[in-house]
Amino acid sequence: MLKKFLALILIVTIGSALLAQTPKPEATQYTCVMHPEVLRDHPGKCPKCGMELVPIKKSNAKHSTKVEAVDLTAREPMHHHHMEEGHAMHEMKMQSSVNPADPMAREGSGTSWLPDSSPMYGRMFMFGQDMLMLHGAAFPRYTNVSTRRGDDRIDAPNWLMGMFSHPLGDNAQLGVRLMMSLDPLTEGGRGYPLLFQSGESWHDQPLHDRQHPHDLFSELSLTYSQKFTPDLSGYIYFGYPGEPALGPPTFMHRISAMDDPDAPIGHHWQDSSHVTFGVATAGLVWRTLKIEGSVFTGREPDEDRYDFDRPRFDSASGRISWNPTPDLALQFSHGYLKSPEGLEPTANRHRTTASIIYNKALGHDANWATSFVWGQNDDTHEGKTQSLLLESDFQYRRDTFYTRLERVEKSGHELVLSGSALEKIFPIYAASFGCVHDFTHGNGIDIGLGAQFTIDHRPDELDRYYGDEVGYGVEVFLRIRPSLHQHHEMAEAMK
Repeated sequence: MLKKFLALILIVTIGSALLAQTPKPEATQYTCVMHPEVLRDHPGKCPKCGMELVPIKKSNAKHSTKVEAVDLTAREPMHHHHMEEGHAMHEMKMQSSVNPADPMAREGSGTSWLPDSSPMYGRMFMFGQDMLMLHGAAFPRYTNVSTRRGDDRIDAPNWLMGMFSHPLGDNAQLGVRLMMSLDPLTEGGRGYPLLFQSGESWHDQPLHDRQHPHDLFSELSLTYSQKFTPDLSGYIYFGYPGEPALGPPTFMHRISAMDDPDAPIGHHWQDSSHVTFGVATAGLVWRTLKIEGSVFTGREPDEDRYDFDRPRFDSASGRISWNPTPDLALQFSHGYLKSPEGLEPTANRHRTTASIIYNKALGHDANWATSFVWGQNDDTHEGKTQSLLLESDFQYRRDTFYTRLERVEKSGHELVLSGSALEKIFPIYAASFGCVHDFTHGNGIDIGLGAQFTIDHRPDELDRYYGDEVGYGVEVFLRIRPSLHQHHEMAEAMK
């Protein structure tokens, strides 16, 4: 059924491209003097700094790309040439690398959506009309996790991502993305200690109470996108590896989780398919509503984190996304994953997810982001298990405070127990609280010192395996990432 659904989307996408009409003249739009990436079809205030939005209009020259701002009285002084330059670059450059009809701030992992008001941490480089945006983060840290199954170690989870876009005329675009991680070096084959985490394997044994490392290449994708009318657009995405249309934006790309060094313990119920060796996705976008489908490889990456696994294209998924306001991103998705675990080749999985992501800009250099994620796995021989996640991140200038609350149902088989416990389902709870203070901030690279405390709750039946002490994790870390992307960087990039 899902494959038929994908085929329908693909046919409609290609058919729409063949029947695409010349776009109609766009109505007056409004932008912010300080944040030209903000674009609205009605007057109001900038969600990032609170300034009044001003109308913009294109020049009358047939091929001109400049956008001229008017009615600037009572605004902060700014050189007119710089304003034209900034607005022109917004029109040409501040678009998603997946789809030119989407703002760049909406772009999440794979083809997923974040709220339009989400801040962007990265560095932009311009090569004529081509754009390169670099993102990433590293967390050098010390971690200590309690119980018999805990551990302590020094490590550094990390990732680096580049997004490149090349316009093909006025209404089409080619996008390329590369995401890499040095986890195979910093985390080793077993990954880092994380109580009650599960999924994947090491030395042909299932991992438990550890987060597996990510592959050296986590995404290498190519996208072709087309605007058919001002309101309708579509795209085709290929990734080897890549991320299918299944689940919310993966945790490291959510603003609400970006300061937390740990993966959620419900990761394999929600967004674990973000590294998939073989993905093809087709999507259609109508304004702020998107429907998309994927065929992809259901198998998780193997233990060799430096290679490219064999693409199988034996699984399928579909997702509906909707951003009803600039501050909200909603999605619902379902997928069939064939043989996701290499140690259980006959076990298949149906995964269903839903998420609500809220982001609110609270003025200059202040932001509040919150995500609610639900995920369900329906596994062969095991049945349905649920996961719930609520996480929130409040950032004010140099200081950030965040939390993550989780409830996940895990089987004895998933937790690698023994005897009669293998067939039971255990509710697991985890609550994390953390803070970060930046010592360098807003000058290209933010370096902050952070601390996090996690407390876990488990049924008494698990004391046999974990001991009777309270489950907790403590870590002290550095958070290193690019600074918040600012308007003046766009002007510098165009020089």
